[in-house]
Amino acid sequence: MPTGALEYHERTKHSPRSVREGSKGLDFDNKPTPYKEYVDLPTRPLAERIRPPQQPALSAVAESTPDGEPSRGHDRAPDLETVTTLCYYAAGITKEIELRNRTKLFRAAATTGALYHVDLYVVCGDLEGGESDTATTESLEAGVYHFDPRTCSLDVLREGDYRGVLVAATEYDAVADAPLSVVATSTWWRNAWKYEERTFRHAFWDSGTTLANLLAVAHALDYRAEVITGFADRPVADLLGVDPEREAPLEIVPIGAGEPLSDETSADIDPIDPDTDPLSSNEKEFPLIHEAWRAGVLKDGAAADAWRTGGPTAHRPIGTRDPGDGERVPLEPVGPETASSRPLHRTIRRRGSCREYERDPISFRKLSTVLDRAVRGVPIDVRREAERREVSEERAGVAGSERSEGHGKASGETASEQRHASRDDDPPLSFCDAYLIVNGVDGLEAGTYHYHPDGGELERLRAGEFRQEASHLALDQRLAGDAAVCVYFLTDLEEIVDSFGDRGYRAAQLEAALTAGRLYLGTYAHLRLGGTGLTFYDDVVTDFFAPRATGQTPLFLYTMGRPA
Repeated sequence: MPTGALEYHERTKHSPRSVREGSKGLDFDNKPTPYKEYVDLPTRPLAERIRPPQQPALSAVAESTPDGEPSRGHDRAPDLETVTTLCYYAAGITKEIELRNRTKLFRAAATTGALYHVDLYVVCGDLEGGESDTATTESLEAGVYHFDPRTCSLDVLREGDYRGVLVAATEYDAVADAPLSVVATSTWWRNAWKYEERTFRHAFWDSGTTLANLLAVAHALDYRAEVITGFADRPVADLLGVDPEREAPLEIVPIGAGEPLSDETSADIDPIDPDTDPLSSNEKEFPLIHEAWRAGVLKDGAAADAWRTGGPTAHRPIGTRDPGDGERVPLEPVGPETASSRPLHRTIRRRGSCREYERDPISFRKLSTVLDRAVRGVPIDVRREAERREVSEERAGVAGSERSEGHGKASGETASEQRHASRDDDPPLSFCDAYLIVNGVDGLEAGTYHYHPDGGELERLRAGEFRQEASHLALDQRLAGDAAVCVYFLTDLEEIVDSFGDRGYRAAQLEAALTAGRLYLGTYAHLRLGGTGLTFYDDVVTDFFAPRATGQTPLFLYTMGRPA
């Protein structure tokens, strides 16, 4: 019997005692390589030119457009240059740093321990080239490919159009009409070398930050993109030629929109088992990881569709807590005309993981802007289409009423009103609450807060400086105490699992991590801000934010402040 999500989460919690008694040295001679290297597999070079996404990062981060918009006509079909840009800015090597006479390579997205266990695969039909404004774009033949960040090339796993396998595995319209889909996987041992059984958590932490980049780049290039968490696991693993006991598919991201795939497209595949170089001399197994993965497996596309649509019918977040009667502090985000205009590509290249903060305060407007743009909900399939339509119609009615009364940007709409008018159809968060420890923000009293993104407000829970407590919660790391703000994402896992089964655990973890990935991008869009994710003592965090967070458990911690 596989270990369920609740038991897995309980068994992998950190406490002061578990960290103290479980700490041991790492065997660096057995450290796995952070790359997947195939043996004798043909490769396809990616485009020589990488098209830098020029849209401001804050704008790209804020766009959650799973259904597209009429103005996003998708006139330009994806091509090889598109695939290059998507893969590079999501998982490519973006910087080299000399450390102790060694060159350390850093990827586009943050990942636990810089172990880079998340890989990207491309499944596409024929992507035709064409004439752009500046050059002839290249084509890419239909196939299944693995992105190699070392060489910025594609390993050719299968030749031919295998998108039908993904369509059958998901039974989801956006997959059926996408010219290409990106599949994210985790190779367990590459992370478990250091983090052991907690790797199943990290699979979603690190794929979340990677997909935050991928979605932002897709939207900046004007393509529809969303995250599919409900799919038949085994057919997708077989398509990629991976063994889930070592490497498992996590999410599928369809990119763009085109003609729906023919119903006659075959979903049958012959098995493949491509040879790869060993990751290290002694690859160890941690059965609990695979058991937790297996507990949430879906058998086929019908099961995926039933899981996706079988949750609670009420359009409300699951696993969250209702607001209280604490003092409300409205955010003060700046509008697009005065917000940082740093392009997305420069933001991704600049992004790091801050190792030291000054205790100089940051501005309330910058904090407001980062929260406003990042915590808007993620385009994820588990939100039901009926719920999306319900909210869309409700907002359309409000917007129509306001137009009839002569309101809008032209009539002096405030930044707050613009923010709410531009929100997407999804609720800001479906599975998680955001709690803040504020220790260094000009114009905002130090204390703890519950963020309500639907209203753009912080609710004060407790006043006072909590630097010592912030450090303690984050495994007694000083970094958290020096940060201006610590943002915790918590959820009620019992409610999640009751509503969506063991696979709901994946969706909740992913939503927290993908939102944190957007916080990274929003932070590094500002020149004098830095941020990083940290680990935490699970139950101590819950107790700290009680009584509001009673029954909830932390999923992700993101810190931000003034980098030293």
